[in-house]
Amino acid sequence: MHRSTRDIRLAEALVETADTLVDGFEAVHYLPRVADHCVRLLAARAAGFMLIDEDGTVSLTASGTHREVALDLLRAQRGGGPCLDSYSSGRPVPPVSIGAARAAARWPEFTERALAHDIAGTFAVPLRRHERLLGALNVFVATLPPETASPDDAASDDGTELRLAQLIADCAALGLQNHTAYVQCRTLAGQLQQALSSRVRIEQAKGMLAERWNTPADHAFVALRQYARRHQLPLDRVAQAVIDRVADDAELRRGARGGDDGGRA
Repeated sequence: MHRSTRDIRLAEALVETADTLVDGFEAVHYLPRVADHCVRLLAARAAGFMLIDEDGTVSLTASGTHREVALDLLRAQRGGGPCLDSYSSGRPVPPVSIGAARAAARWPEFTERALAHDIAGTFAVPLRRHERLLGALNVFVATLPPETASPDDAASDDGTELRLAQLIADCAALGLQNHTAYVQCRTLAGQLQQALSSRVRIEQAKGMLAERWNTPADHAFVALRQYARRHQLPLDRVAQAVIDRVADDAELRRGARGGDDGGRA
């Protein structure tokens, strides 16, 4: 079956966009690459993302292609624009003629800046995962002379372009959410491993002291805990000192008998 260059580019874009389960991932580098894929696939002049955190903090990122143009147009949407409309409604903003939008007094600041950059049209799609909105993807297009556009790059129809943009945005949202879950899992796994290692050290030190002093393990644990409290040290740090045989044995034995609640590790 024949596959066009555009099909292959789309497959490459989706694979790269989904590849976020890695250490060292940074959205500031990831999203511009996704925006560059949009530019190539949609025959656009530039593209950019507007991310909006749950606390309302806005961050902007743009394609490497005409990056300053995209950033300027994203900043110009403070008073309204396709990104904010898409984010507010949770729905795509279909392709809009900049000239028509200006004539209708729609997004005044944005349309003025777009015309200054020779942008002929724009559209936006929400960046979302299920019901959670993360922001919006904005695509900026300019009229190109027919001879400069190849069949693979030319837009087939507005509906197709909008659906492609939404597909890429959905994949980017999935990538961002997956990386967040990945980081949370890695953090939890690290905390659990640390807790397990600490427990092992404490049990090992308790056993060493019990054998050395010929005393019940509970008494050895009390000695460890009282020593840690007296010296305001983490219990597993004291346990490590016992294992390394650098702890003051006489000071430890002060707590080996008497008076404590005898709690277990």
